[in-house]
Amino acid sequence: MSTSDFPSINPVTGQEIARFPNHTADEVDEAVKGARNASAAWATLGYTGRKKVLKSWASHLAHQIDEIGKLISDETGKPLSDATLEASLAIEQLSWAANKAGVILSDQKRPSGLLMFNMSAKVQRSPYGVVGVIGPWNYPMFTPMGSIAYALAAGNTVVFKPSEYTPAVGDWLSRSFAEIAPFSGIFTTVTGLPDTGRALTESNVNKISFTGSTRTAKKVAASAAGRMIPVVLECGGKDPVIVASDADLNLAAEYALWSAMANGGQSCIGAERVYVVDSVADKFIESITSMAKKIHEGKNYGPATMPSQLQVIQGHINDAAAKGAQFAVGGVNAVHDGMVAPTIMLNVPEDSTAMTEETFGPTLAINRVSSIAEAVNLSNASSYGLAAAVFSKRNGDEIAAQLQCGMVSINSVFSFAAVSSVPFGGVKDSGYGRIHGNEGLLEFTYPRTVVSTKFRIPLAFTTFKRTRFADGTIKKIITILYGR
Repeated sequence: MSTSDFPSINPVTGQEIARFPNHTADEVDEAVKGARNASAAWATLGYTGRKKVLKSWASHLAHQIDEIGKLISDETGKPLSDATLEASLAIEQLSWAANKAGVILSDQKRPSGLLMFNMSAKVQRSPYGVVGVIGPWNYPMFTPMGSIAYALAAGNTVVFKPSEYTPAVGDWLSRSFAEIAPFSGIFTTVTGLPDTGRALTESNVNKISFTGSTRTAKKVAASAAGRMIPVVLECGGKDPVIVASDADLNLAAEYALWSAMANGGQSCIGAERVYVVDSVADKFIESITSMAKKIHEGKNYGPATMPSQLQVIQGHINDAAAKGAQFAVGGVNAVHDGMVAPTIMLNVPEDSTAMTEETFGPTLAINRVSSIAEAVNLSNASSYGLAAAVFSKRNGDEIAAQLQCGMVSINSVFSFAAVSSVPFGGVKDSGYGRIHGNEGLLEFTYPRTVVSTKFRIPLAFTTFKRTRFADGTIKKIITILYGR
C-alpha cells in the first residue's frame, strides 16, 4: 500500500477537498497487471458487448452529471456552468465511440490485384491490449475521455493517471465505471504526483496517451521509444486567430475573446494571438476591448488551477511590456491573488514570449497585418501547430487550408472539439496522434492483414518449384499493366 498521500485543493477557497494515495511504481505495475488480466475478456466481448457496457456508463454519467460537474468545478475552480458543459461533451464523446467502434473498426475487404487474383485479402483492426492514459488538469474529464472512451470501445483496457491537481475527478470516473462494469480491471485509476505518471509510462502498457506540456511529452516519447511503445501526444498550442477584411467583426471579437479568456485562458485550443487585417483593425480592437471590459476574473472565469502558471503569465506580460506592447485592457498588474484579470495587448513584437510561448492564461495579443498572406505566414511561424480560427465571410476555407495545424474553425471557435466525428490533435510541438472521430478509434488499434487462398492455380509463385513459364507470365502481366 502507498505510504504517502497528497491533497486535492479547491483553488478558489484554498480548502482541501480530499486526500488521495501517491501510488508507487509497484502499485502502478499491479494496476497494469490487473488490466492485462482483464484485457482478453474485454476484447472477447466484441463491439456489441462493449457497446452495451459503455452505453450503460454514458447513461450512468448523464444521471450523475450534477455530481461530476460540481466536482470538476471544485477541483479546477472553473464556474459550475463551464464544468457541466465539459461533462456533457465528455459523455457525448463516450457515446459516439461506443456507437461507432463496430462500424469503423470492422474488417475491410481489399482487392488482391491481378497477380494474386486467386487470393482474398482483408484488414482487421486489433486492440493493443493495455493503454496508459495520462490526463491534464484544465479539462480533467473531457480531455482524457477522448482517449479512455476510444481505447475502451476499441477493445483495450485502460489505466488512467489524472493530474495531481484533479485526482478526485479521475478517481470518481473509474469508480463510476466500476458500478456498471461486468468485471474488474477494465478501467482503473492510479493517483499520485509526477513520479506516478512516470511509472505508468515505464510500465508494461502497450500504448500511452499523454496530454500535457511539450517538454514532458518529449520525455514520455523517449521512454516509450526505448521499449517500442507507440504514443499519442497532445501538447500545448499558441493558437492564432485570423480576422479578414470581410469578417463579421463583432462576431470575431466576441468569439476570440471567449476563446482567449474562457476557463481562465487554460485551454490548449484557446486563442493566444490575433492577426487582423489593418483596414478593419481599429473596429475590431474597439469591439473586443469594449467586450473585454465587461468580463471579470472570479465571475466569468476562475483562478489559475496550477499556481505555478501565474509566474509564466506574469513573465509573458512583463516581456511584452518591456518590448513596447501597449495594453488595451489589463496590464503588468493583472496577476493578483491567484487570478489574472483579462489582458489584451496590442502591437506585440513577434519575438516576445507572449507571441512565441504558450501563456495558458486570460491574455490575448493582437497585431495588425497588411494582408492575409502575412497573417498566414506569422501564424505558421510558431513552433506549435494545434488549432486556429479564421473569420472571413468568403474566404474561410481558402485561408484555413494554408495553416499548419491540426484543427481550424471558421467563423467559430472550439467547434471542432464538440464534433465527435472529427479528429483532435496537432502537429509540430503540439504533438502527434489523434483522439476523437474515426481516427481516434483507429489510433487505439493496429492493422492486421489477412490473405488467404480462394483456389489454387497452376502458376505457383511462392515456391522454389517456380517454373520458367511462371516467370515469363509475371513479366507479361507487369508489361501489359504498367509498360505503356
